[in-house]
Amino acid sequence: MTLETPRAFLGWCTDINYGVLVAWFLMYVFAHDWVRKLHTRWFRLPVAHFDAFHYAGMGLYKLGIFLVNLVPYLALLIVGR
Repeated sequence: MTLETPRAFLGWCTDINYGVLVAWFLMYVFAHDWVRKLHTRWFRLPVAHFDAFHYAGMGLYKLGIFLVNLVPYLALLIVGR
């Protein structure tokens, strides 16, 4: 196996994960009330807590993308040159 295979894999993983993150953000911005109503069926959450959970979740997800996908991808790019 060459370096190109894991590099391509990590590149696609990064793209897909950023797509999920953007979709999450767009749902949060444009369908905030609908998503909140859906979640408050099961959990009693004030709006401030709901917003904080989503903000923290998006931050952790982005950190995970950086650490698991993007940094190894960049390392493989550097090593391959």
